[in-house]
Amino acid sequence: MEPGKYTILLVDDEPDIIEFLSYNLRRDGFNVFTCSNGQDAIASAKEHQPHLIILDIMMPGMDGITACRAIRSINALKNTAITFLTARGEDVSQIEGLDAGADDYIKKPVSPRVLISRIKALLKRCDERDGQDSRMILQLKDLIIDREKFVVIRQGKKISLSRKEFDLLYMLTSKPEKVFSRDEIFEKVWGDDVIVGERTIDVHIHKIRGKIGLDSIRTIKGVGYCYTLAS
Repeated sequence: MEPGKYTILLVDDEPDIIEFLSYNLRRDGFNVFTCSNGQDAIASAKEHQPHLIILDIMMPGMDGITACRAIRSINALKNTAITFLTARGEDVSQIEGLDAGADDYIKKPVSPRVLISRIKALLKRCDERDGQDSRMILQLKDLIIDREKFVVIRQGKKISLSRKEFDLLYMLTSKPEKVFSRDEIFEKVWGDDVIVGERTIDVHIHKIRGKIGLDSIRTIKGVGYCYTLAS
């Protein structure tokens, strides 16, 4: 990996953290832009088109989760990786952050070496994901999944999914009838270095089923999940 080809947007309301982390990221060769609140983060992301955004959650005005949702709604930023860097470590906060469209969740305090290692792993994973095949549009009966536009349509109606819900549904529908293990799902959708609660997959599957109104996602007890074409 060549850090110099990647641009990072660092968003935190604590000047000391901004100064410390941006110094270490630049020293490692990354191009870094900074801002201190969610509203400025959206404007900066539009302007600089970063490969990765590092977002604090607790900020004055617009918090990081709200900013993340806003950024994920911008088509030009659909491939930008987002990770939260925050002192909040509860499972609920992690699920809320990932559900808003983040790709990773890093707890403070974190050493520069660990942070940079996590960033490189995340960027590599995103590069691999974007380089994967594939079919930009999947159609399974009356369900249409447009990977390029991050749109899901069933019976002519658009369905709103979070980034992780979309990635999980796309993964399952890309290979109907294949059973994906829980470990495989964690690795491909969340990354094997992301620490989330044990019920994270179950919660997301439950939400997807409710939103698309189908029972096509089967639970394979003790193994994982699969998408079946059987009616």
